[in-house]
Amino acid sequence: MNIREQIEEREKLILKNPASWSVNSKGRERPEEESDMRTCYMRDRDRILHCKSFRRMKHKTQVFLSPEGDHYRTRLTHTLEVSQIARTISRALCLNEDLTEAIALGHDLGHTPFGHAGERVLDKESPYHFSHEQQSLRIVEKLENGVGLNLTYEVRDGIVNHSMKSTPSTEEGKVVRFSDKIAYINHDIDDAIRGHILTEEDLPKEPCEVLGHSFRDRINCLVHDVIETSLQEGSVQMSPTVEKAMMDLRAAMFQEVYIGSEAKKEEKKAEEMIGIIYRKILEDPSWLPESSLEKLKEGSDPIEVLICDYIASMSDNFALHIFKEMYVPSGWSIL
Repeated sequence: MNIREQIEEREKLILKNPASWSVNSKGRERPEEESDMRTCYMRDRDRILHCKSFRRMKHKTQVFLSPEGDHYRTRLTHTLEVSQIARTISRALCLNEDLTEAIALGHDLGHTPFGHAGERVLDKESPYHFSHEQQSLRIVEKLENGVGLNLTYEVRDGIVNHSMKSTPSTEEGKVVRFSDKIAYINHDIDDAIRGHILTEEDLPKEPCEVLGHSFRDRINCLVHDVIETSLQEGSVQMSPTVEKAMMDLRAAMFQEVYIGSEAKKEEKKAEEMIGIIYRKILEDPSWLPESSLEKLKEGSDPIEVLICDYIASMSDNFALHIFKEMYVPSGWSIL
C-alpha cells in the first residue's frame, strides 16, 4: 500500500461512525488521479491553504474597520481560530480532522472587503442574491485559478452550509458550523474589550453565568459542551441551555458592538464606497479586470455577477485604492 492507502486504512480504525471516511467521499466534479501520499480531504485542505483567496483574507475586516494596532482579528485570523476549535472538537469525537480543517479554512473565502457591510451592499445592489457563503462556494468551484479548486463534495457542502440557517450533510461540517459561532462571538468580545467598546462587566449576566466570565472560560465551556452533548446524542450538537446562552450573548453583541457602536461609525462610509464602486463599474465595465471582461464577452456570466466577483475579491486596502483611482484626482507632473 502507498502512504495514502495506509492513512485511509488508519481512518477505518480510528474514526467512529458517523465520521466521513476519505474512501467514501462522493468525489470531485472533475475526476482526478488520486495522490499517493494524501487523502482527498488532505489535498482539499492544502489547495485552500495555498490559494490566493485565502491569502487575501489577512487584509479583510472581521468586525473593526482598519483598527489601529496589530492585535485585532482579521478575516484570516478568525478563520484560523475557527479551524483550531473545529479540529479540537473533531478529534475528540473521532471525526475526520482533515475534512473538518478543509471546511474551516475555506468557509469565509467569499467574504467581501469591510466584512458584512460589504456583503450587505452587494446583496442590495445586485439583482442576484449575494451572500458570502455562496460566494465562497463560487470561488472554489469556478473562480480560483480560473477553473476553481475542484474540491470534494463534502468540503463544498460544508463551506456553503456553515451558517446557522443551513445544515451540512456531514458531521464534520456541523462541527465547523458551531465552531464559527464559538470563535467569532468570543473573539469579537475580546476585541471589543481591547478597543474599550465594552468591559467584561457590560456583558449580560445570565449567559455569562452559564458560559463563564472570561474569554478562556467561555471557549472552554462551549467546546466541552459540544463534545459532551455530541457524544451523548450520537451526532454533533450543543445542549439547549448552552446554545441559548451563546445566542443570547450573540444578541447582546449585536446590540452593543455590531450595530451603532463607536467601532462601527465608519461602516456607513464603507457601505457607500462599495455601492459607488459597484455602480461605477456597472456604468463603465472597463474597470473590470481583463479576465472578467473576457467572461463578459463570452456571455458566461451577467455583468452584475462579475462585478460582485471583482468587488468581493478585494481587500479593504485594494477597495480604497480603486475608489481613489475612480474619484480622487492625482497630481500632474510636467517633468
